[in-house]
Amino acid sequence: MSESTTRTSTRERDEQLTEQSTEQEAVEACPECSGNVVTDTEHGETVCEDCGLVVEEDEIDHGPEWRAFNSAEKDRKSRVGAPTTNMMHDKGLSTNIGWQNKDAYGRSLSSEQRQKMQRLRTWNERFRTRDSKERNLKQALGEIDRMASALGLPQNVRETASVIYRRALGDDLLPGRSIEGVATSALYAAARMAGNPRSLDEMARVSRVEKMELTRTYRYIVRELSLEVQPADPEHYLPRFISDLGLSEETQRQARDLVEGARQSGMLSGKSPVGIAAAAVYAAALLTNEKVTQSQVSDVADISEVTIRNRYKELLEAEDLPA
Repeated sequence: MSESTTRTSTRERDEQLTEQSTEQEAVEACPECSGNVVTDTEHGETVCEDCGLVVEEDEIDHGPEWRAFNSAEKDRKSRVGAPTTNMMHDKGLSTNIGWQNKDAYGRSLSSEQRQKMQRLRTWNERFRTRDSKERNLKQALGEIDRMASALGLPQNVRETASVIYRRALGDDLLPGRSIEGVATSALYAAARMAGNPRSLDEMARVSRVEKMELTRTYRYIVRELSLEVQPADPEHYLPRFISDLGLSEETQRQARDLVEGARQSGMLSGKSPVGIAAAAVYAAALLTNEKVTQSQVSDVADISEVTIRNRYKELLEAEDLPA
């Protein structure tokens, strides 16, 4: 390439840069009154603040179509994949190979391609749980999710239980204890901390460990992790019992009043909160003229009818009501 040709191309490039900078300067000032221009992102226009002239219109918006007013809302609306969660051993950061043997166009894969994809799935699963701690965590979190589903516990309880189990695993509290026992204890503690408790009998029914092992492991986990677990409140059981029995809001309010009266009289000390709640529901149903039997309440609360009768009499005595 000759020297004259090089100078010509350099001159043309400089002229183009000059034109671009001139256009940018023109946008920064109003061509009519030389006033300041602003960009209206909502309408896609560049407008003069002084005379109102629309300098540019139909601009391309490269941002998202949604708005966020704080960082939490921005993270929730961001489209960069599923959010991280403590309920998965890898916190949901890994990728999964789909089980459908189809390509991007929906066509079925050939026999050779299916074998290749199956090998990739196998190796992907091996890399996801490449050491014993991750395999332990995967099994335990699966148990927590299974038991929480059987007990109807919400998402926040499952997340809290997963965090508790991760702490126990990180503090090396598992040697000498079963994975199922620690997982069940973590879920039991999380349910009580979230104000959505379940009884030990309910936990033992869906767990793969005995009730004795559950109580022993639970005390150990709470003590070693210094968990702030408050004593179970009978009022936390009332909404579930009322809902399962199909009783009214009036009955629930009456049951709360009975529990509050028992608390003020000091009757709750040393008594099972499940028994108090069940007896309060039964007594409230009778006071509001709703038909419910001790057997029905016993089935819902998973407690004996004898306990319900004993607590029922004590509740009525605390309220000075005839039994």
